Amino acid sequence: MPDFTRWPSFPFEGDMRVKKLAAPVDVEPPRSGEDATDCVACGTPDDAYIWVSERWRVRAMDRPTGLPMVLILECRSHLDLGDLPNLLAAELGVMTVRLERAIRSLDGVARVHVNRWGDGSAHLHMWFLARPYGRLQLRGTFLSLWDDILPVIPEAQWRENLALVAAWLADFGGKANAEPAHIQWESPSTFSVPTATTVDTEPDDSRRPATLGDVEAAKAPPTENPENPDTAEQPIAQQPSPTAASPEAPTTEDQGGVRPSGAKSAASDHRSDLGTEVSPAADPESQYRSERRFPEAPAPDPGNPANSGQAPVQSTLPGSL
Repeated sequence: MPDFTRWPSFPFEGDMRVKKLAAPVDVEPPRSGEDATDCVACGTPDDAYIWVSERWRVRAMDRPTGLPMVLILECRSHLDLGDLPNLLAAELGVMTVRLERAIRSLDGVARVHVNRWGDGSAHLHMWFLARPYGRLQLRGTFLSLWDDILPVIPEAQWRENLALVAAWLADFGGKANAEPAHIQWESPSTFSVPTATTVDTEPDDSRRPATLGDVEAAKAPPTENPENPDTAEQPIAQQPSPTAASPEAPTTEDQGGVRPSGAKSAASDHRSDLGTEVSPAADPESQYRSERRFPEAPAPDPGNPANSGQAPVQSTLPGSL
C-alpha cells in the first residue's frame, strides 16, 4: 500500500488492496461535450447559475454536500483550458482569485482548493472546494473524497452561502441569480380564540336606565311630592332646615311614636337612586328626629331655686319616654 493511506487526511481505514492496473487503450473515448451541439454546459440557461456575466458563469451543485461550498467556474465560449485566447486566459486568473476570495469570506471556511479535471467534460470548468475551518483531517488532496463522506450541511445555510458568493461577484459586474432561503411561515388554517370566564358585575338591568331621557329623569328632582303635594322636593342644599318645619305638619313620631321600617325621606330616596351612599349624620330627617327626641337641656338658671339641686331635665315632647 502507498504511504498516503497512512496520512491523517486519508478517509479510509482497514484492510485494503490495490486494484490491478488495466492495460492502456489505443484510442481514448471522446469526452462529454466534444461537439458544441451536444455540450451540456452550452445548452444550460443562465437561470441555472448563481452568477453570470458576458464571458463567465458560476454554478453550484444540484443540492447541498458535505463541504460548506462547492462551485464550478465555466467559460461561456466552448473552449478548453489550453484553447483560451489571451484575453480569456487573463480573465481566468482574475476570476479564479475573485471567486476564491468570495468563498473564503464565508463563515467557517479556512481554505479554498482550486482544481481542474478535464477528463469528464470538454468544456472548461474549474472546481472550487471550501475546507471547513478547524477540520485538519480534511487537508490536502483528499478533500473531494471527504465531500461525499461528510454529513450534508443544512439547505438553508447552503443557499445563504450561495447568495453571499453571488453578491460578492456581482459587486464587480455581472448578475447575481442566487437568493437566500426565504422564511417558511407556518400558520394554522383556523384560529381558536380562548374565551375567558368573566363574572357579571353589572347591576340588575331593571334598575339601569334604558335611554338618555331616563338618565336625565333620574337626575332631575320631581316637581311634586305625591305624599305631600304642598311641598316639592328640592336639592339637599336648598331644603329648609328641619327645625324650621311647620309644627302643623305631622310626623311619623307624632302619629304613632314609631317610624315604620323601610320608610325613607324623599331626599334619601333621591340620593339612593343616584348611587350615593347617605350616612345617618348627613340625613336631615335623621337629624330632625334626634332633635325631636333628645332636645338640648337649657342652661340652669342660678337664680331659680328649683335648679339648685341639679335635677335632671325631663323631655316634655309627645311620645318621649
